[in-house]
Order: sequence, then structure tokens, then C-alpha cells
Amino acid sequence: MWWSATTGRHVAAGSNAMRAHLMVLDRDPDVTGLAGRPVRLLWREERGRVRSWVPQLFARYRGGTGLLADCPSRPEAGGDRAVKAAEAVSAACEGVGWIYRRLAPLDDVLAANLKWLAGYRHPRNAGRPGLMPAVVEAFARPRPLIEGVEAAGDPIEVLPVVFHALWHGRVTADLEAPLHERVLVGPAGRNGPGAAGGAR
Repeated sequence: MWWSATTGRHVAAGSNAMRAHLMVLDRDPDVTGLAGRPVRLLWREERGRVRSWVPQLFARYRGGTGLLADCPSRPEAGGDRAVKAAEAVSAACEGVGWIYRRLAPLDDVLAANLKWLAGYRHPRNAGRPGLMPAVVEAFARPRPLIEGVEAAGDPIEVLPVVFHALWHGRVTADLEAPLHERVLVGPAGRNGPGAAGGAR
């Protein structure tokens, strides 16, 4: 089960690939709702045989649009059955104004960075009153992570708040590169939280 910072509720995650994309969607500020395995689609083939498919994820976006998605562990997973299901689900989604995607596995570095930051997504990591504004101010211009942390206070107290801020997009860093103490962290808006591995 994945605890969602977006909804404050748990979402079923049946695989590591699915959990990785839940992390991406949970960071996206345009996502307002998440669900695991939300629907079963039934359709009849030309020869009359009934087929079914259960997409792995659903995301509701601000404005009401929806995303149904599958998260294969490798692009060719599921073979011909998955290809035919993707066609059927795409057509059904188009009919109701949603979109369907088979989401490619995340790069290992991005997945590792998101997994690390996800450990700080809970509101309890926002810090004492006044600390988050100090962190945002410390990274008003891009600077190495450790320099901004030390400028904001005691690293033991400040680091969890910085990671929380990175998860929620209050400050930003290049998550395609390994996180370390000298990585450049800067103000929000340059690489918003939905920028890495976006599903839409």
C-alpha cells in the first residue's frame, strides 16, 4: 500500500513499477486523486469472445480529466494480449474524455531519487513553524544542497525539511542526476514536481 500525499489515503500498489509511477503522479500538483486497479473493462471481440482488462492506475487531474495507466516492468510485458487491451482501453477512455497510457519504466536514478524523497512526503517533515520559509529563502537562488541547508540552520533539523520541500516542489533539483550534498537546489518553477517522468 502506498500512502498518498495527494489524497492522504492509501493506494494499492501491486508492483515496484506501479509504485514508481504512483510516486511520479503523487508529486504532480495537477493530480487531485489516485486509485489502484479502479475498473475492469469488458469488451467483445469480433468473433464474439468476451475479453477483460484491469488497468493498474487511475489519476484524476485538476479540471476533471482522468488518466488510466498500466505500468509494465518492461515495455514488451504482457505481449499481444496487452497490446490488444491497450487498444480497447484507449478507445473506451477516448469515449469518456480520459486518456490511457502504458507508462515506460523509470530510469534507475530517477526512481531512486523519488523513492528517497518519498520518505519525506508526509506533513510531519514540514518542520517547526517558520523553518519551511527559511528553507525556501535559502534556495531563492540555485546553490549546492549542503550550503542552503547550513544557511537555514542545523542540518539535522533542516535536511528532512529540504527533502519534504523537494518532494512537494517548494524547491527543485535535477532528479535525473544522483542526489548528493553538492547537487544544485533552486527555487520552484524551474523543474516543477511533475516534470520528471510525467505521465500525460
